[in-house]
Order: sequence, then structure tokens, then C-alpha cells
Amino acid sequence: MTNNQNVQPIFILPEGSQRTTGKSAQRNNIMAAKLVAETVRTTLGPKGMDKMLVDSLGDVVVTNDGVTILEEMGVEHPAAKMIVEIAKTQEDEVGDGTTTAVVFAGELLKNAEELLDKNIHPTVIAKGFRLANKKALDILDDISVKIDIKNSDVLKKIAVTAMTGKGAESAKDLFAGLVVGAVKQLAKANEEFFVRDDIKIEKKVGGKLEDTQIVKGLIIDKERVHSGMPACIEKAKIALVDSALEIKNTEIDAKIQITDPSQMQAFLDQEENMLKQMVEKVAASGATILFCQKGIDDLAQHFLAKKGIYAVRRVKKSDMEALAKATNASIVTNLDNLTAKELGYAGDVAARKVGDEEMTYVEECRNPKSVTILVRGGSEHVIDEVKRAMEDAIGDIVAALQLGKVVAGAGSPEIELGKRLRKYSNSLSGREQLAVLAFANAVEVIPRTLAENGGLDPIDVVTELKSAHDNKRIWAGIDVFSGKVIDAWSKGIIEPLKIKTQAVNSATEVAIMILRIDDVIASTGGGQEPPMPPGGMGGMPPGMM
Repeated sequence: MTNNQNVQPIFILPEGSQRTTGKSAQRNNIMAAKLVAETVRTTLGPKGMDKMLVDSLGDVVVTNDGVTILEEMGVEHPAAKMIVEIAKTQEDEVGDGTTTAVVFAGELLKNAEELLDKNIHPTVIAKGFRLANKKALDILDDISVKIDIKNSDVLKKIAVTAMTGKGAESAKDLFAGLVVGAVKQLAKANEEFFVRDDIKIEKKVGGKLEDTQIVKGLIIDKERVHSGMPACIEKAKIALVDSALEIKNTEIDAKIQITDPSQMQAFLDQEENMLKQMVEKVAASGATILFCQKGIDDLAQHFLAKKGIYAVRRVKKSDMEALAKATNASIVTNLDNLTAKELGYAGDVAARKVGDEEMTYVEECRNPKSVTILVRGGSEHVIDEVKRAMEDAIGDIVAALQLGKVVAGAGSPEIELGKRLRKYSNSLSGREQLAVLAFANAVEVIPRTLAENGGLDPIDVVTELKSAHDNKRIWAGIDVFSGKVIDAWSKGIIEPLKIKTQAVNSATEVAIMILRIDDVIASTGGGQEPPMPPGGMGGMPPGMM
């Protein structure tokens, strides 16, 4: 028999690694996820509060948009990062409902933790959550209402619902009209369905929120490069160029030797000639407007102005693509390829002063496949938040039209979901039944949070809502302003079905993923650090340290 006292401990991980296993790993991850959900929870609903986020440079963001808060926070914990991911997915897919998704995921994990305490295995909980998720999607689809582009009234209500409780609330009816107008404009221009990015939102500080306007075309936040250029061109022929109108530097190291002043003059004349030829190529194509993605040399600007061509330089790639869509122009990378065939058309291109800066308006396109909303407001923070609110509204309308289905809001679909899932859980035998019940209870966190943020008693509100739903009032929701139970549909609180299905789906997936983790191994990555030289730093003699 060997003596165990002499056995060396075996290290399989590099020094400095940390390992958490079993229940403590699960608890740790669940706690992190719950804290993230807790952070954004107070922003939910019409009475949600805002967060002020200050970064290392002192830049301030004031918002109650879930995904903006989570991105600006710079979350470090790995499990918390997974929760931030679902907010990003929700933002990319729908454009709204990020807070809903995160709060629901946090509540799912909180309820799962209670089941773990009862020694129910994580895989059993995961299976129950999957069953509940599948059933929830069926229930949501069953209670949804069909709509299409002709239902302007419903679309307006969707936009108003999305903007309630956000910075744009004071002028939400005006904004809802603008957003619906923009969406209808695009739907008319694009027979196949369009995307959210086709509606561009530009912002300029100054004026008031009510000065916000829609432009059937594009607003490019750039001025003309030379004051000698015409300020307005009608029936414009537009060239989009993705190369610089400048003298190229040699790619390889080259040396030009000039021995006397006349050679110097010839060299400069040659440069001027090259720029002149570039401008001639633009003019020869018949273009009257030039949007350049790169730089335009000062001398080239002068030649363009003499030709009466309106030019803009350093246009963003996204703006170039939007211009190509709106004017039907092709983006050309080489000036030699610029012909009349590549040009686009706009009825009116003009330089206009907005606030104290000049912007370029491109309007009256034949088939405007992009439109722009110009947001005005008293301060940078205000218009930033209004822009976020409008993006949410646009996302909601597009999501509603893509699926062609909507549900009422105000917590009504969640209560109905909870009610039907409880009924479904009774049909299951085995421990999954408990997980489905936990899921049903978790869904109700939304109306509960709406009530809390509205300063109401969540228990009273949820009880009242449940009894209304038991009486077959499928759209019974909470009015956070009066504290009464209302018919959310007739009050015009309407949301796209996709917000709900996407939130439920992604929250379930991330909750299951976090539950299945029972071992967290965090390595420092660097292994051991090199030993210090004798005598301290830099080999200093003792006594000098």
C-alpha cells in the first residue's frame, strides 16, 4: 500500500486559471443574467425611466432603449454578455422589444433557479422550457390579428405604441404620421418588400421636434465642395464615383529628381493636366452632380465649379448605396468607366441650410426607393433619443407588415399566454410540467413590470388582469396612467406579433444555454510570467531599489 501523503497534486490548467463547477457555476451565471435584466427592467413601458450613461471620454447618452443601454454599459461577465446578445438579435430582427426579451430571459432564469433548488435536473428544465416555447409560439400565432399595408390606422397605432414612453412622446402623433408615410412611400416604390434601412433618419440640432420633416429622396449631411458651384440643379444627372479625384501617390517608393526650375513647372503643369482630364471625364458623361466617396483635390474642385458641376466629397458608403437605390445610378470605381448609362436621375438637387450647416437634398427621384426623415430638436441628446424611438417605430411597422400579423399590447398577450400555458402544463406528466409552469409564470413578468414602473401594485394588477382573461377578454391589458384594466386593442395599443415571438424565442434559447453550463473555466491566457531578473527591475544593484 502506497503512502498517499507523497502524491503530487495534478494541475491540468495553466497557473492563474479559475474554475467554478456545479451549482456554484450555475448560480453565478444566473445571478449575472438576473442583474442585467434588473438594470433595464425600470425602462419598460410608457412610464419607464431613462438611464444616463457616461463613457470614459465623458460622452453622455440618455436613453431608455434596452439595447443602447446594454451596449454602452460594456458588460464584462461572460453570462451577462450572452443576455446582451439577445438584445442585439432582437434589435437586428425587429428593431424593438429589446427590454422585453432581456427582462423575460432574466425571469426565466430566476424561476429556473427555484426548480434547481428542488433538485430538478437542468436538462429536465431545459426540455420543459423548449416544450413551453413551442406551445407559446402557437398560442401567440393563434391570438394574432391579420393586417396589411392598407390598414393605415392600425399602422399608425403601432408607431404610437412604439414611441410611447420614449423621448419622442411629445410629438408622437406627428412622428407616427411621418413614419407611416415613409413606409407607404417605399411600399409603393418597391414591389418586393423593403427593409428598415431604406428609411434613413438624419438629425440636426436646432428648431423644435415639430419641425421634423420627411423628404421623398435623400438628405446627405455634406455640403458642396466649392462655393462657386450652383446651389440648385434641376433635372440632375448624378454620377456616383468611388475613387479620388486627386493625384495618386506612387504605390512603390519612387524618387523624382528635378534639376532646374523649368522642370518643376513642367511637373506641376502635368499634375494640373491630369486633374483637368479627370474633370473632363466627369463632364463628358453628361453628369451635373458628382458624389465622390473619396477626396477631391482643390484644383479639381475649381475645374468642376467652372464646368457648373455640383460636387460632394467623402460621402459615406451607406449614403452612396442609398443614392444608388434612390436615383438608379451605378457606383463607378474607375472614372474611365463613367458613361451616361451609369448616371442616375433626380428632379431636384439643392444645397440647403439646416441650422448653421449646409446639407444636400436629393429629391423628386423617379422611383424613390429610399426616403429620409430629418429629425430636429433642441439638443443633441433629445434628437438622439427621438431617432432611436423612430427607429423602433419603423422596425415595428416593417415587422408587422412582413408577417402581416399583430397583437394588442399593454401586457394582454402575456397574461393570455400564461393562462393557456398553465392549462397546457396540466396535460404533461413528469417533471417537465413544473418547468412549463415556471415558464408560464415568467411570461407574466411583463405586465408585472409595467405595473411596477407605473407606480401600481403588481399583485393587484396581475390578479385583476387574470380574472378579466378568465372572462374571455383576450385583449384585457393594463392602463398604467389610470391603473385600470382596459381593452388594449380598442385603446389602440398594438404591437407586431414578431416582437413577441422573437423575444420569447431568443430568451428561451439563452436561458436554456445558461442553465446547461455547469463548469466555468476562466484562464488568464498568459500562463506564467517570466521571472524577475536578480536584483529587482533591470538588474539594479541592491540598495538602489
